[in-house]
Amino acid sequence: MSFECTASQVSDAEALVMSQPQEQIVATDMAPERLVALLGPINAFYGFWVNGSPVLLARALGANFVDHTLPRGRTQGPHGPAQASKDFRGAIPDLRLTVVQRIVAGDRVISHLRFNGHFTGVFMDHAGAGQPVDFVAIDILRVRDGMITDNWHLEDNLTFLQQLGLVNQ
Repeated sequence: MSFECTASQVSDAEALVMSQPQEQIVATDMAPERLVALLGPINAFYGFWVNGSPVLLARALGANFVDHTLPRGRTQGPHGPAQASKDFRGAIPDLRLTVVQRIVAGDRVISHLRFNGHFTGVFMDHAGAGQPVDFVAIDILRVRDGMITDNWHLEDNLTFLQQLGLVNQ
C-alpha cells in the first residue's frame, strides 16, 4: 500500500519518539505483550502525524481502515489521513503533534491530542500570515490483527478555522 504525502525533516525514528504520550493509562487486565502489539500501529500512526511519512502510515492502517467521522471531501480508507496530512502541512508546514494522554483498553486506544504551529501556507485558498495555530483533537482507534481498522475522531475545527482567520471569533 502506498500513500502520496511528503515526510517533513524529522526521521521516522525521531517521529516515533516525539509522538510518545505525556501520560498513558492502561487497563489493569492487559498483558504486557498485548500492550506492545496494540501500540505498534498506534505509535506508527502518531509518528505519521509528526512527519507525514507514508512508511509510518502504511505500518499503521489496515487496508480496510474506516474513518467513522469522515469530514466532507476526504477520501474514505487509508488514503484519507494521507490527504489530511498533506492539506494540514500545506497550511502549517511546522505542524507539531503532542499526545497529551492516552487510554488503552481492550482493542481501543483513546488519545487526547494537541496540534500547533504557524499558518504560513495555504488552506482553502487562503494564504496564512504566520499566525499561531493551537487546537485539540480526540481519537478513538480500534486495532485488529496488528493494524488500525477504525477511527472515530473529533477535532476542534472551530478554533482551528478561527485561528486561520476563516471564521470570525
